[in-house]
Amino acid sequence: MNSHHDKSRKKFRVPPLLVLLLVLAGFWWFFIKPDGLNFVKKTVPEPEPRAVIARGDLAQDEQNTIDVFKTTSPSVVYITSIELRRSLFSLNIYEIPQGTGSGFIWDKEGHIVTNYHVIVDANHVEVTLGDQSARKAVLVGVAPDKDIAVLKITAPAENLKPIPIGDANSLIVGQKVFAIGNPFGLDHTLTSGIVSALGREIKAATGRTIQGVIQTDAAINPGNSGGPLLDSAGRVIGVNTAIYSPSGASSGIGFAVPIDVVNRVVPEIIAHGHVVRPGIGVSIANDRISRRLGITGVLVISVQSGTSADLAGLRGTHRTGDSIILGDIIEKVNDKPITSYDDLRNELDRYHVGDTVNLSIIRDEKNIEIPVILERMR
Repeated sequence: MNSHHDKSRKKFRVPPLLVLLLVLAGFWWFFIKPDGLNFVKKTVPEPEPRAVIARGDLAQDEQNTIDVFKTTSPSVVYITSIELRRSLFSLNIYEIPQGTGSGFIWDKEGHIVTNYHVIVDANHVEVTLGDQSARKAVLVGVAPDKDIAVLKITAPAENLKPIPIGDANSLIVGQKVFAIGNPFGLDHTLTSGIVSALGREIKAATGRTIQGVIQTDAAINPGNSGGPLLDSAGRVIGVNTAIYSPSGASSGIGFAVPIDVVNRVVPEIIAHGHVVRPGIGVSIANDRISRRLGITGVLVISVQSGTSADLAGLRGTHRTGDSIILGDIIEKVNDKPITSYDDLRNELDRYHVGDTVNLSIIRDEKNIEIPVILERMR
């Protein structure tokens, strides 16, 4: 009996292949066939982009910013300083990029203005122009006390577009400014801000104080050094020099050497290869000694024979027996108070060789006015 039933079951068994074909046919009929069941078929709308709304004209302030960048950015250059080193093993000389910075074209002769600290100790300097052409630069001269350096490249005059010079003396806190440079190697970057403060002081690489510095909140990052700070008319009003930042990135406090200092220093570097510094021919006591003595001005230690100070009758400090007789104490230069060597040096730097300045001095507890002709420092 059991054998008979097993045979009957085998007789009516559906082949597995046929089952699979039936399943696939049903799937095709319900889900793939174009005229399948309507309740299964889904209608998906074609995606359409949103309509673009016309923005209208740019705001006047925006258009001015665009115009300033278009006009001045071709004049801003990218500077790479390169140091040469010799391999200890092969004795071959190879180049190491030492640092990067910015600069701007000064004239059609190919002079480039940048910071002294951008190129200091570099063996070679390369300048990349706005058209991305790279050119070797030669160092014309430097003014370390002002953190200014002048380079020179050889390029067609039509590729050299100097930026107009502005007036830093007429700046007002709150007016808009722009900085163009190459922060972190990103060429021709524009940042904007305002004049945050005027008359700031910063230290140059030499330790000397740079006075009259412009403070701005326009973002100045590593690589911006040497680039121009511009007013809203697209004129250079300063050279971006330093930032105050514990992290090394922009913190909204940047500094620029005012253009009136740059405009006085750069022509002298181009003409002489260095800054012609006016002086009077005296040696000054260290500021710490003057403070210990309770002196508010600067104490003259010695007067060089035959100098303008000697001819004007200035007196130095000297010894008489066991006593030391203090020399003249310079308190003012043309009514500008002098309290340190930096004050005296910075004030004299505002003038030229051959100019006459009036020194207000204390001699034997008496106030005296002495005119002195400035002479070239040796």
